[in-house]
Amino acid sequence: MRCYFHLVNDCEEILDDHGIEVADLESAKVQALAAIGELKSELGGVVADWNGWQLNIVCSMGSVLHSMPLNNVLH
Repeated sequence: MRCYFHLVNDCEEILDDHGIEVADLESAKVQALAAIGELKSELGGVVADWNGWQLNIVCSMGSVLHSMPLNNVLH
């Protein structure tokens, strides 16, 4: 299944136009956590600007399959 990883808050969206193929939702969650880890590394630990943001795992039909608040997983 193809999943997309959208970063969203109340006012903005950073949409993933490409997505990735994964075996199942659990695989998508693992990939999402890896992507968040890379984001944290790129930011050098500065995550205050991401308060209120979440990463939504979305299927090809546009349904949100899972949501991860970034303030919980970036710290």
